[in-house]
Amino acid sequence: MPEKKTVERAHKAKREGKSASTQAGAFVKEQIDHIREGKHGAKSAKQAIAIGLSEARRSGVKLKTPKKGEASESTRKKAAQDTKAAHRKTKSPSTESKAKRSATSTRVLKRESTKAASHKSLSKQAHASASRRSAADRSASAKKGWETRRAHAAGKKGGSASRHASR
Repeated sequence: MPEKKTVERAHKAKREGKSASTQAGAFVKEQIDHIREGKHGAKSAKQAIAIGLSEARRSGVKLKTPKKGEASESTRKKAAQDTKAAHRKTKSPSTESKAKRSATSTRVLKRESTKAASHKSLSKQAHASASRRSAADRSASAKKGWETRRAHAAGKKGGSASRHASR
């Protein structure tokens, strides 16, 4: 279950017109923070990201399901399942069973490694992910990001982007 502040951060990003992947970033960051704190365990950075994306879908972020070549059948099935789950209301378990389960899982998680959320493993994952994309795709993405930042700066500072554009 994502924290209230994470859901609010994602809603704020949506109101600002940011992309679904940016909205989902709040959930991924929460997972990484939980792993670093020992509240959660993951074997790899890839798994931490997958859990964050799953939570984002379940919270209503409109992420696309991965394409056929990008992910396995089970991953695509899980993504579709998470998207459907966003539309359902679930009944939460009793407080007593929650507390008992929480205490047990906290003890187990404290023994888990936090390496999956280390700067090195996240950097390695990002690098590997980027290398699977074409140079043209990476370049287009970088240009799009630059345009977004430029537009955002122009809106905040009152036209400072036009000054930079003339250079």
